[in-house]
Amino acid sequence: MQDHNHLIQIAFLDYTKNSFTIANMTIPTWPENERPREKLLTRGPEALSDAELLAIFLRTGTRGKTALDLARELLNRFGSLSKLLNCNLAEFTETLGLGPAKYVQLQAAIELGQRHLKEPLATCDTLTNTNTVKQYLISKLRYLNHEIFACLLLNTQNQLICYQVLATGTHNEARVYPREVVKLALYYNANAIILAHNHPSGSCQASEADLQLTQVLQDALALMDITVYDHIIVGNDRTFSFAEQGWL
Repeated sequence: MQDHNHLIQIAFLDYTKNSFTIANMTIPTWPENERPREKLLTRGPEALSDAELLAIFLRTGTRGKTALDLARELLNRFGSLSKLLNCNLAEFTETLGLGPAKYVQLQAAIELGQRHLKEPLATCDTLTNTNTVKQYLISKLRYLNHEIFACLLLNTQNQLICYQVLATGTHNEARVYPREVVKLALYYNANAIILAHNHPSGSCQASEADLQLTQVLQDALALMDITVYDHIIVGNDRTFSFAEQGWL
């Protein structure tokens, strides 16, 4: 009986040791096809989960946690990747192991992505890059917890001059003054304008107030020979285009 109990104890200790070793394996010791970096190189970034992509950005974990463990913890705490990307410094650094340096890197990565989307709009006819316009506006406006009313100012070649925020509001309203919109367009010598705003609720359906404001802005800008090409409403991952609906 003693020998039997001794064998059980040895087996239990061996199992515990192996479990502890597996749980504390660092990412470089994982099988190569399971490591996020190698997986990205062999299969492309689309093959990676949000947590795996975030782990590559984080690079290192903390004591007892791999970068992937830390990435999963962050996504669980914020509820989604988009909410994590829109958090402020105080919220981001509440997680052990994350400091201002990582937050700065994250903001730089976000800005690089937005500039990547913006670049073709400044060199090509914006009206032929409808999807790029929408993706750029989504990157700027989605998942904000307050309403932003903004615009894209265009030159005579329909190339982007700049993106400008016209008004910052509450959860369901941002007050926009036509005089200020006209003044801004004239300042940049814009030939045309694309209006845009977000709905923090996630819906991209236009309201009656959206329709009325668009008409007022269109009439005011027309007096200065400035054309409103579109008004795009941004929801979570979708957009609503006034021009596509034939409303402009």
